[in-house]
Amino acid sequence: MEKISQEDWKVVDEKLYKKFIFSDFQEAFAFMLKVAFVAEKNNHHPRWTNEYNTLEFWLSTHDKGDIVTEKDHKLAEEIDKLR
Repeated sequence: MEKISQEDWKVVDEKLYKKFIFSDFQEAFAFMLKVAFVAEKNNHHPRWTNEYNTLEFWLSTHDKGDIVTEKDHKLAEEIDKLR
């Protein structure tokens, strides 16, 4: 799986945000599937979008008022480990 580019996690609109760009849709979707298993294991599900080869993530903790918590940082770290 070849990731063409990615940026660092940053705070955007009070959420952790990161964009990944892959070489094609199949690679982007395969990465989404890996993230889905990690999210389910952590019982913490990201808001994300996928458009062809691009994935964007916004992480916040809904039951804490939609703010960034340690739970979000942990999920971001686990997503990064999937690289």
